Amino acid sequence: MARMHTRRKGSSRSRPPFRSTPPEWCDMNKEELEKHVLRLYGNGVSPTMIGLTLRDQYGVPSVKPILGTKLTRYLKENAEVPEIPEDLTNLMRKAIGMRKHLASNKKDLHNRRWLQLTENKIRRLAKYYRGTGRLPQNWQYKPETAEMLIT
Repeated sequence: MARMHTRRKGSSRSRPPFRSTPPEWCDMNKEELEKHVLRLYGNGVSPTMIGLTLRDQYGVPSVKPILGTKLTRYLKENAEVPEIPEDLTNLMRKAIGMRKHLASNKKDLHNRRWLQLTENKIRRLAKYYRGTGRLPQNWQYKPETAEMLIT
């Protein structure tokens, strides 16, 4: 499947091999992993960065076989997670940066086009999250109020 807004090919069917148990060389148990995850999340680290930190510093290839649930689901059960999902927040941050750039560079047509594409991605993702119940039904992306939502 190709990507939507570029001429590049996508990475369809690119998935890690299925594994229900942690590998033999991974020596972290469930209690240690829970402690590290909650400590990192308490310090304000995003779930994506928690996964990268666990992979790079502690040698945990995947959290799911050890915890039994996905990282975001574990955080939702044990900690206070933000209302807006992380991928939507990152796209909104990107759009805010583009709008600031366009305020001082009004003739940057390429950036204006990429802002349109990014905001369309935000709207599509918000529609998906409203359908799955992760966002309220009346939630709508507004560029004027996006900066207040992010901070």
